[in-house]
Amino acid sequence: MPSRSLFLLLLWLLTAPFSMFSMAGETDARTLDPASHAQVVSAQAPSPVQGDAPLPEEPPRESRYLPQASDHAANAESEVFGANLFTGAFANQGATQFNPDYAVAVGDRIQIRLWGAFTLDQLLVVDPQGNVFLPHVGPVQMLGVKNRDIQRVIDASVADTFRNNVFGYASLAAAQPVRVFVGGFVNRPGLYRGTSMDSLLHYLDQAGGIDPERGSFLAVQVKRGSQLRTTANLYDFLLAGTMPLIQFADGDVIFVAPRQSTVKVSGLAENARRFEFAGGSPTIADLIDMAKPQAAATHVRVVRNTGAVRNVEYYALTEASRLTLANGDELEFVADKKPGTITVRVEGEHLSAQEYVLPYGARMGDLLGQIRYSERSDRDSLQLYRLSVKARQKQMLATSLKSLESAALTARSGTSDEARLRKDEADLILQWVERAKKIEPNGQVVIARTQARNELLLENGDVLRVPTKDGLVLVSGEVLFPNAIAFDRKLSLNDYIERAGGYSQHADAARVVVAHRDGSFAEASGDKQLLASAADPGLIRAGDEILVLPKIDVKSRQIWKDMTQIIYQIAVSAAVVFGL
Repeated sequence: MPSRSLFLLLLWLLTAPFSMFSMAGETDARTLDPASHAQVVSAQAPSPVQGDAPLPEEPPRESRYLPQASDHAANAESEVFGANLFTGAFANQGATQFNPDYAVAVGDRIQIRLWGAFTLDQLLVVDPQGNVFLPHVGPVQMLGVKNRDIQRVIDASVADTFRNNVFGYASLAAAQPVRVFVGGFVNRPGLYRGTSMDSLLHYLDQAGGIDPERGSFLAVQVKRGSQLRTTANLYDFLLAGTMPLIQFADGDVIFVAPRQSTVKVSGLAENARRFEFAGGSPTIADLIDMAKPQAAATHVRVVRNTGAVRNVEYYALTEASRLTLANGDELEFVADKKPGTITVRVEGEHLSAQEYVLPYGARMGDLLGQIRYSERSDRDSLQLYRLSVKARQKQMLATSLKSLESAALTARSGTSDEARLRKDEADLILQWVERAKKIEPNGQVVIARTQARNELLLENGDVLRVPTKDGLVLVSGEVLFPNAIAFDRKLSLNDYIERAGGYSQHADAARVVVAHRDGSFAEASGDKQLLASAADPGLIRAGDEILVLPKIDVKSRQIWKDMTQIIYQIAVSAAVVFGL
């Protein structure tokens, strides 16, 4: 009995399927770490370009185009119109839906279902002779049959064998896998897999797309042997949404012709790209149809790059439509508009409208004549804020801060101890400079006491503010208790400061700025009294703001002057005081 069992065991080992052992080998391979397993799978995977060997099962589409990733990234950033078609989106997509005019080819799979007296549910492949074989019916010729006619052909063949009580349904399940050559001026010429119903863009995208610097988007040829089947213009797809449906066969060739004449477009255009033209001399009207200038564009600047001399021409769009262009020309669409009207806002205490539309070139008198004041309006302290003045104040502040940075970083030291002190001092100054860079000037223009105020030209975006007679004086800066104090003609500058708690320990009693509501200002001297001037009699008025500047303690006399000047500039232009 034991000898018989041993005999049966040896017989089973000799006759066991080889697949059991190969399966065990696969199991061992899968027990490797993920990186090692990926290397094994990659080494065993067939090359994208094989000879005439049978097509193996295709890997997932998303893993087949890694070498083209750099091409896709470059296409996305290219200035050439149409290059952004090839960023991997078409290469990663499957075959398109079958169209009714698709002709069945060898290798296509057809799903056939029969029911009734005879049942069948089978996926049949069109053989090399163009037939599918139906049990009890025989071979049915399907080569060249249109997709819309598959059901009719199958029904007719079934009806020849089964007179009644057998019903059928047939549909095209999958197109045949094919290999298509992609050549010419593409980034990666080669042989690429797909199906007979994959789009032209699918194969071009696999090849990394058309070379933007050499290839033509207007002449993409599809060849079968020596026969030219069709020539596709990709601009038709980009601009009109039309794309020819091409049925590919194994061995077809997609050839991208060399690039033709180009014109570069920039400026106010929806499609600011480099465009290609097929022969002839295109006009600006042809380019406008593709570039789509924005509504704001009124003129076009043409740069002629042909010949040894580079010339610039300038035309209105209405006059330039018939102007011809040459290879290498550059166009820039611009807005050349003359200002017709401006808008000015009036804010604060008044009874009239808050926004006025005035003709370009209007003056302050034209605006003041339309304002109705109330009993609380302080018409003697009108304030004008202008964007252009704000920008200039910001620029002057930035220049002063840059000079201060340079002085702090280049200050000399006599000893190592002094050098360390200067370094710490410079760090503090640079921190202060960074804070000062964030200050926004208010852009105020002093107009209240100007005799020619009514002749002042207004600018678009001006803001005129009518202050309110509130009877207050603001005291801020280096005082103990910054506050608003009721105006009293009998109080002096010192009295207001004393009512705000007096000077803080960081205050510079010799530098006090009085900012009047109309934008003018005065400065206090060492004896804390206001300096008289022609514009200011030296009296504090209702609505004024008293700014006590901080004391600056630095070793360098030049840096002290620079910082004092900057703090004074900030206090005047932005009514802000801050110190180290």
